[in-house]
Amino acid sequence: MTTRIDDIAPTGLGRLYRGQTAVDFYGRRRIGLVVAVIAVVLTVGSLLIQGLNLGLDFEGGDAWDVPASETFGVEEAEAVLVDNGISTTSARIQRRTSELNDLITIQTPVLDREVAVQITEDFATAADVTVDDINFSFTSSTWGSDITEAAVRALIIFLVIVSIFISIRFEWRMALAALTAMAHDVLVTVGVYSLFQFEVTPATVVAFLTILGYSLYDTIVVFDRVRENEGKYASRRMPYEDIVNISMNQVMMRSINTSISSILPVISLLLIGSGILGAVTLREFALALLVGMLSGVYSSIFVAAPLLATLKSNTATRKSRRTHRLTGDALRAEVVGAGLTGRVRSTDASRPSDAVDDGDERSTDEVVEPAAATTAAVSKGADRLLTHPPRPRKKKRR
Repeated sequence: MTTRIDDIAPTGLGRLYRGQTAVDFYGRRRIGLVVAVIAVVLTVGSLLIQGLNLGLDFEGGDAWDVPASETFGVEEAEAVLVDNGISTTSARIQRRTSELNDLITIQTPVLDREVAVQITEDFATAADVTVDDINFSFTSSTWGSDITEAAVRALIIFLVIVSIFISIRFEWRMALAALTAMAHDVLVTVGVYSLFQFEVTPATVVAFLTILGYSLYDTIVVFDRVRENEGKYASRRMPYEDIVNISMNQVMMRSINTSISSILPVISLLLIGSGILGAVTLREFALALLVGMLSGVYSSIFVAAPLLATLKSNTATRKSRRTHRLTGDALRAEVVGAGLTGRVRSTDASRPSDAVDDGDERSTDEVVEPAAATTAAVSKGADRLLTHPPRPRKKKRR
């Protein structure tokens, strides 16, 4: 396949849309991995210092939803607890407002039933409502431990099945890279909840498990193209770093489109379901899902693929191959399928063919030949063969 000059988009955005980018992902792998490591370190530090803001379903306790009014708010709810001998430092009081209702939510540790009944009556008196207007709920701490055990069990089973599947479908190095990317996504999402002290509920745990599927999907898309190109370039013994770079540039627009189409519904859940309709459960689920999906896009590009290239390039079968990587126009030629015979634009005549594409506009009247040295050598050899004088034929002896 030959790529004409007019076929290459003149702008970086146009080349991205048409799949003609030449980004050196492997060359920038250290930046991506450093950012990922920093995010994981911040997560671990936040978990050690302040931990997670576990909801009532995990810690257990009593909860009241009292209608708010001009005469009853957070301060009045605190006063009711103090009058009944309950410390406000161990309680959580917040106001939740939506178009449907306006509530004061009070959560405390497990109390005696007589004390809980008395507090309910005091809330009704302070808010000038009946006891039936107050929603009271009780959750045992064993319920939270059961949820945690079930989530951990499901996570372990999922990781084992994924590891076996990827190892059979691809290879164990790809399985290791994919699991590393998934662990990064979950840790980053947990870190966001710990850092900003968002409440962790059962809906949040479900979102954490859902994140694994989205993270795995992006990574499998990349790995499938890598495996396809690995067979395509097997005869040319191309370095694995080049194969990963070519594959990443070829599927980048597809990954972006898939991520956008998945993220937009989640944003609508946050804005419409939680913000307008006041569905708190949707907010808890959608927030974790949004953070995890954004992290999954990052990890599939800057964690899974570079880690795979590093693991494969260090194997015995790859060490003997050439060390010079394709970048710039030479990489672009392989991405668009031009190969050694395609012609692509160059930004500057003095720019080397292995320069990194930075998205600047490119000249429309200059061309370079990818792998020019190879092409020149082949042409020179062909000319010698064509111009060589014919050798005299020897007479056969009778």
